[in-house]
Amino acid sequence: MGAVARYAVALWIGQRWGKIFPMGTFVVNVSGCFLIGLLMTLFSDRYVVSPQWRLLLVVGFLGAYTTFSTFEFETGALLKDSEWFFAALNVLLSVIVGFVSLKLGEITARCI
Repeated sequence: MGAVARYAVALWIGQRWGKIFPMGTFVVNVSGCFLIGLLMTLFSDRYVVSPQWRLLLVVGFLGAYTTFSTFEFETGALLKDSEWFFAALNVLLSVIVGFVSLKLGEITARCI
């Protein structure tokens, strides 16, 4: 289900924002970081959740939902097409905004 959600979100974003910059993959990765931060913080700090649920939701669903391999492929394709600016932008934004999203997920979980 995570892979289907990844495909649907990336396709929807790509149709609305264009495909020059891999915005669909970027949105999937950032939202996946946020959800991992949120769920792992909730599961460890707030709620007692069995390891099976943690594996199902975080490793299973979100593992299939996030698209690091696609991120790498698309960055490589940008470099192959001599789109150095967009390749660097994709790496910088994905790492920085992904990390910020992870922390926002943790903060959100602590405020719930």
